[in-house]
Formats: sequence, structure tokens, C-alpha cells
Amino acid sequence: MALVKERKLGELKKLLARHYPTAEDWALVERAYAFACQAHAGQRRESGEYFITHPLGVALILAELGLDMTTIIAGLLHDVVEDTAVTLEEIRENFGEETAALVDGVTKLSRLDFASQEEQQAETLRKMFIAMAEDIRVVLIKLADRTHNMRTLRYLNAEKQKEIARETMEIYAPLAHRLGIYKIKWELEDSAFRYLQPEAYYELAEKLAKKRREREQFINRIIAILRERLEAVGLKAEISGRPKHLYSIYQKMKEQGKEFNEIYDLTAIRVIVDTVKDCYGALGTVHALWKPIPGRFKDYIAMPKPNMYQSLHTTVVAAENELVEVQIRTWEMHRTAEYGIAAHWRYKEKITDEGEFEKKLAWLRQLLEWQKDYRDAREFMENLKMDLFTDEVFVFTPRGDVIDLPAGSIPIDFAYKIHTDIGNHCIGSRVNGRLVPLDYVLKTGDIVEIITSKHGAPSRDWLNMVKSAQAKNKIRSWFKRQRREENIEKGREMLEREYRRLNAEPGLLKSELLEEVVKKFNLLTVDDLYAAVGYGGISPQQVIGKLREEYRRQCGLKEEPLPEIKPERRPSAAHPGVVIEGVDNLLVRFARCCNPVPGDAIAGLVTRGRGVSVHRRNCPNLAQFKSASGRLLQASWEEQVDRSYQVSIEVQAHDRTNLLADVIAALSENGVQIYAVDGRADSDQTAVIHLTIGVRDRLQLEQIMNRIKRVKDIYSVRRHVYGKN
Repeated sequence: MALVKERKLGELKKLLARHYPTAEDWALVERAYAFACQAHAGQRRESGEYFITHPLGVALILAELGLDMTTIIAGLLHDVVEDTAVTLEEIRENFGEETAALVDGVTKLSRLDFASQEEQQAETLRKMFIAMAEDIRVVLIKLADRTHNMRTLRYLNAEKQKEIARETMEIYAPLAHRLGIYKIKWELEDSAFRYLQPEAYYELAEKLAKKRREREQFINRIIAILRERLEAVGLKAEISGRPKHLYSIYQKMKEQGKEFNEIYDLTAIRVIVDTVKDCYGALGTVHALWKPIPGRFKDYIAMPKPNMYQSLHTTVVAAENELVEVQIRTWEMHRTAEYGIAAHWRYKEKITDEGEFEKKLAWLRQLLEWQKDYRDAREFMENLKMDLFTDEVFVFTPRGDVIDLPAGSIPIDFAYKIHTDIGNHCIGSRVNGRLVPLDYVLKTGDIVEIITSKHGAPSRDWLNMVKSAQAKNKIRSWFKRQRREENIEKGREMLEREYRRLNAEPGLLKSELLEEVVKKFNLLTVDDLYAAVGYGGISPQQVIGKLREEYRRQCGLKEEPLPEIKPERRPSAAHPGVVIEGVDNLLVRFARCCNPVPGDAIAGLVTRGRGVSVHRRNCPNLAQFKSASGRLLQASWEEQVDRSYQVSIEVQAHDRTNLLADVIAALSENGVQIYAVDGRADSDQTAVIHLTIGVRDRLQLEQIMNRIKRVKDIYSVRRHVYGKN
């Protein structure tokens, strides 16, 4: 074990010598290493290794990223405050204020008292994000810490592996992407993928290994052709093939519905040149050699990503009619593409335009502003994930400035991104010169203009329409500031109405219980709670749920399971609202496998002894009869039908307390009749709920499904098709 530590220490010294060659620099690192060894003496990891191998591994990753000496020392010391008796004051005395601040930023809050593990995790992440908004190196240490932990995850039990892998996929890999550190992002995604979906991971890895030799031969031929042509036109370039990482291939197969053998661009060709001019020259050479695919060219040099990534991307039809992705960039762009913000940190002092560096970190600075209004740590994390870790669209102001927004954003999101007052007084918008509704979904390349009026004001409906956390926060702030008294009264009424609707326990709204619930939401007074409900910051269902939890705790009662809702037996309708061509006297009924509703394309199937069964045309159970002459009949809906149709939907969500109650509450808000409920929870904490509800038509069904999607922790909502009918 001592040999392993010495080898890793030697690797660290070799890496540091590139940027910090003096004996004084190395002496400082050795002092930090000795301090960490003494602090962690006797501690071991789950693998059986001495604990010091972990901070040493973190320091190695930070050195590979080319970070400064203070960050590397903080990496060596990042666990001493959390896991040993060493205090921050001792770190401060021995290694200075800057190192102590970095260690504090990554220290978990495991010693504080939280109501739940979920709250502890949210508060820990909240602290980390706020700390990194002041010093980006905090999150670089945290990413190195998580990367090393993922490398040794195999020593933990299966449940812990999935828990850590899920958090890595949801928080840390997207964060590495946002910071442009693709080297870390790819490793984290593949590691998490391996533990979250092991069967898919190993199956894909095996297929990729079988195809790799054949693919490498093809790519090498393409590289040779391109190198020869670039040399002929006098362009100096380094060309290499970069295999795509497993998770990106899996995502592409999933999103495009393709099998592995239908994915052709398993390897991208990377061309690195000296200047920006050479980038475009190389692009011209590539397009002269091979036919480019329309719509697959992206110029991230002229329009860099917010994480500073720059490159030219094009996909061409190369030899043997195979698609090949080509990426072209300069050496400086390549360093940024691999290491993102970390590549720039050591050179920050040399940057003449400090405002440009700060602009690249603007999204982090916004966290300091947002966190003041999010008293609930979990709400903070939900909004953070929604705004920072989603795909993006890039739109333009009329003056040509580029604005990046979360995918799915609408003009209201754009208005608030420009300025709070523009958002608050927005009354309309123009996109590409034409008037569009405020719920128009923006696309990359749109030119957006906001129409304002001094009499304009936010609507409560906007909270359900906007996509960005920034817009939601500013809309809520407006309601809080402008209409506090009105919100208090409205919130009280909403709570009382929900209390009566649920026929909840007597005395649930008494002041003692409300005061306890106020603390759970990190508010100060009951009026603050009423106001939060009134302006939409907290839902009445959330408050009633917390009140019930507190009521049961005080009364010593256990959580009672929700009663099973039995399907109501109804006689079949004589006229179900459909017209079957050429049929007058046969019994007509709806297939229970796909539950068609008005608005669906339908067909009739002649059954033996049971009349005509009406299916949706895309029902998989109908496909087997398409060649059966005479059994399939044309069917259509009557123009006006005033009745309710049963339809089955499947909801997938993260399993948690009161999940089913929140879903049912969402349905009740829309006056939906529920005929049956069935659900289960899997070992990976995924809940699957099947609901049979009554709707008028497909439009109402889509509205209901969209409402359920807005319930917290919902992954997906879709129509459910049962087995063969």
C-alpha cells in the first residue's frame, strides 16, 4: 500500500513540475500531504485502502486539469474537516484563508441536524453552489472528488452505488458540461450509466468492442485521405479519431429510436489547426472532399456555447457512403473543449478584459441573487436543475445579441432574461418580425422582440408557462412585493378550500400545527406561509401534506395507506358515439387495451360473438389483423358526443411520500373522474402508477397529462396499452 501512495505522489510531483517547477512549490504540497496523512491516520476506505489515497487521487485529477497550487492543496485537504477532528481554523493557520475557504466550500453538512436525508443532500448542494458562485474552484474540487469516488464505486453495496450514480448523472455530469469540462463529463456519464443500467451498458460495450477494429480501419482511411488533401493546400493540422463515449451513443439510440447497427458516427474525426482562419480553410477542404449533410453544420466559433466551447462541426457522407462527423478547432479551443473553465483559471490574471471572464461566469453569479428567495433548499435544487442542467436554445435580440435560455423557453423567459422591468411589463412579443402568443416555444436562431406597456403586469398563469428558474423567481417576487396582503388572504382561502375538499382531520389548520409547518418551509410567520401559497410559491397540497405529517407525529399515528379506488361498474352504452361503415345492428364496444377517445384515429375490428371492437389505429393489438380481409372496418366519431370515455394512463415518477395523493389532487383540480388506480414501487425508487380516468376527448386528455407532468418528481406521463384484447 505504501508503494501505491509513493507512486501516486510521484505522479503528482511530475504533473506539477510542468507549471510549478520550484522546490518551494513542491515543499508546500508535501507539507499539505503530510498534514492530511496525519489527520486521516488509521482511516480506511471501503476498498480497504488507506483513506489518504482518496485526497491524493483528487489532487492528481486537479493537477491533470492544470489548476493552481492553492486548489491542489485544498484537494489534498478537502476531507479533513468533515472526516477528522481538524478544524477550519487549523487549516486557516497552516495554509491560509484562501485554502480554508475552498475546503469549507466542499465540506458536507453531515454534522448538522436535518429533518431528512433529502434535505441534507439539498442543503449540502445548495452550500456548494453558493460557494462556487464566489470561487469557481470549489466546484472543480468537488468534481474531482466525485470523479475519484466514481472510479472506486464498485466497493460499495448496490443500493449505495445507484444512489451515488443517480446524483452524479443528475447533478455532477451536467455541471461538468455547463463548465465545459468534457473530459470529466464523459467519464462521469459513462461511470454512472454503468451502475444505473448495467445490462444496457455492458451490452453496448460488447457491441462497440466487436465493431471497433472494423471502424478504426475505416476512420484511418478517411484520416489519411484528409491529411493528404490538407497538406496539398498547405494547411498544417493534427488529425485524430475520437470514439464517442458509451452514454452518448446510448442517448442517441434512445432519442432517435435506432438500433446500434444504425448508428454510423461512432467515431468523430478531430482536426486541430493553428489559427481561426485555418479552421474555415480546413472546413472548405472537408466539404470539397465529401458531401455535407444539410442541417448538420454548426459554427460554435462564431457563436460559442455559454461554457466557452468553440469548434466547427460538420457531418459528411464519406467513402462507402458512411456518415462521419468532423470537428475542427484551434489548439487553444481544444484545451478549452477538454478542460473548460479549468483551462482558463490559471491564466485569469493574464486576461486583459476582466469583464469577459466574468461574463463567462455570469450564470454562477446569478445563484447568489436567486438563493436569497429560496428558503427551501429542495426548491432551490429543483429550480437549479431545471434552469442550468437542461438543453439550451440560442435566440437573438433585435440588435443581434445572443441570449441563451433553457430549451422550451417562451418570450416571457426572454423578457426576464433581458431585464426584470421588461418582464414585468411584457404584454406581447414578435418573433422573426411576426406577432406570436406569449406561450410560443422559442427555437434556436429566433429574433425576439418584446412589446411592453406601463400598465402591463405579470399573470399568475405565467408561473406554469415559463421554463427558466430566473423568470419564475422574478414573477413570484413581483407578486410578493406588490400584493402581500392580497396573497395572505388568497393563500388562507386556498388552504381552507383544499382542507374542505380533502375532508382532512379536524383541527388540522390550528395555529400550533401551522407554526410547526412554517419552520419546515424555512419561513418566519404563518402570514409568510399564507402569502407563499397565495403567490404560488408553495402549493396548498404541499402544506396540507406537511400538516398531516405533523398532526400524525404529534398524535403518535402511523402513515395510513391511501384507500384503493375500485373501478365503478357501469352498463355499456347503447350508442358509444362512433359510426361504423356498413354496420347497423352489431354491438359496438371500445377495446380495453388502448381505450380510444374522440380525436384518436380509430378502426373497427369484427370479433367472434362480441360485435365490433373499436381500437386506436396505432394500437399494437390491431396490427396483427391488418391483413385479415373483412375483419377491419372503417370507423369515425360522431360530430357531437356529450359523454365521458375511459382511458388508461401510466405515470412514472420518483417514489416518495404523498406522491399518489399529489397526482390524485392534480386530477381533482380538473374535475376528472377516476375509475381505477394501481401502482407499484421498484427497487430503484421508481414508482409506476396506472390510472383509469374519464375524459371527453383527446384534447382534454392531453391537458390532464400536461397537468400531471407538473407534479413534483414526475418523470413521464403516457397513455397505456394493455395486453392483447
